[in-house]
This record gives sequence, C-alpha cells and structure tokens, in this order.
Amino acid sequence: MPGGRLTHEDRRHIGTGLAEGLGYAEIARRLGRPTSTVSREVARNGGADGYRADRALRATERRARRRGPVPAGHGDAGEGGEGGRDRDELLRFAEQFAAMLVETGLPRMVSRVLVRLFLTDSGSLTAADLVRQLRVSPASVSKAISYLEGLEMVRRERDPRRRRRERYVVDDDVWARAWKRDTRSTANWADTARRGAGLVGAGTPAGVRLDHMGQFFAALHDEMAPGPSAVDDALTVLAAVVHVGVEPGAPGGVERLAAGLGWSADRVAAVLRLVRVGRLTSEQRDALGGGG
Repeated sequence: MPGGRLTHEDRRHIGTGLAEGLGYAEIARRLGRPTSTVSREVARNGGADGYRADRALRATERRARRRGPVPAGHGDAGEGGEGGRDRDELLRFAEQFAAMLVETGLPRMVSRVLVRLFLTDSGSLTAADLVRQLRVSPASVSKAISYLEGLEMVRRERDPRRRRRERYVVDDDVWARAWKRDTRSTANWADTARRGAGLVGAGTPAGVRLDHMGQFFAALHDEMAPGPSAVDDALTVLAAVVHVGVEPGAPGGVERLAAGLGWSADRVAAVLRLVRVGRLTSEQRDALGGGG
C-alpha cells in the first residue's frame, strides 16, 4: 500500500521499469507509490544504472539488522540529511546533481562521491563515511578519490580525531581552481592548433581548419582568462575606431590601433576576429552596405 514497505515484487517492477527507461514518476504511478519512495529506493541501491531487485532486497534486510543511530555531525542526504533537512528532497537533488556531473564527462562513481562531499556541511568525509553512505566498496571510493585528486578537486588531510585516518576535503574555491585549469587547457589547444597550421601549411584545407580552431580557442582563452574581458576589449577597440576613423581592415590598421591603445597587435586582431565572426546577419550587412 502507498507509504508502506516495498515488497520484493515492487522492487522487481522498479528494476523492470528502469530497464525500460521509465522515469521515477511513471514507475511510482504504476506501483501506486510516492515518487520519493522510488527515487530513494534506487538511490540507496546502486542508482539507476546499477539497481537490481534481489540485491536491493538483501541490502535492505542487512541495513535493517545493523541500523543504529547516526552519530552527530555525520548525517547525509541518504540517511536523514543534516540539520533536519528533508531527506527525500536531498536524495532527489543529490541524484540530479550527480547526473549533471556525469553529463559533463565525470564517471558516475566519481560524481556520486563529489556530490556527497558537497552536501556535507564540513566539506569532508572519511573513506568509511563514503562507503557507508554510498553503499559501495572501499576500492570504488579509493578509485573515485584518486580521480578527483588528479583533477585537483579533492585533497586529503589527517583526521584530527584519529590521526591514522584520512579525510577527503573539497574546498570552497574548488571551482575557481577548475576554471584556471580549463583556462590553461584552452591556451594549450590554441597553441597546438597554431603549430599544426604552420606544419601542414596555412593555405591548405587542413591548415585553414587548424587556424580556425586556434582562433576559436584563443578567443575562448581571452574570455576565460583573468583581466579585461573580451567585451571590454571590443568596446575599447570600437571607441578607438570611431575616435580616429581607422579602417581596421586597411593596411596598417591593426598596427595603428595597437600602437594607440598600447596593446599588442595580436590582442587587437583577436578582438577584431571576435567582432567579425557571426556578429552581423547577412541582412544587416546588406543594409549597411558592407562586404563580408
């Protein structure tokens, strides 16, 4: 009945529904159960990709036998939440958060571990905490942590209460560090593309393709890098063009703008590429009487 314990038959229906690609709401409707009951059941027993009815039943029975009070400060989204937070809402959010990270390319277990760290007020958990909360093996947690360390998103520190035990920590500036790493990556893409264009010949089809790639990543890097934004640069160049009446496409136009602004010619050229690419529609160009 709605709100009661799930039966083995209920779990079989959940497993079948997941295999058919049904959403939690549809599975719950067919069972006559709240959607939160289904989402919680799946989240506790391997997630949408790893849910198995028989295994879920055995795991539930084991948890019922060993369940005890959760130590203060160790609550999580799967076991009542922290600070009296709604467990069902936290479970749904944790699953959505992990799914979003998976879509960006992170492995599923890595995503689940990172989400647990984010949803913990302290921002840190031990390996034992993660094993207990995620219902996975220590080896799975260890691999996920090593992956996150490689991305500089998690660090280790000694547990002050038990010096022989490590805690895994996610810092508040983790996204800033990830952004800086991505900025370096886009610069590497731009440099590599430029070198490739030079090797194969700038006038060849492959060279043109690589040059366009280099321009794209150079512009992306300029936008991501700390300092003046590409929008600010574009406005500055526009003001200079209007002020002195320079035609950027004319011989020496880029160099004259660069000298007047105290910039490098590459910086001016990068801004002009951004302004040109896709900025005007064909109708707008025709109305203005421009060329390409």
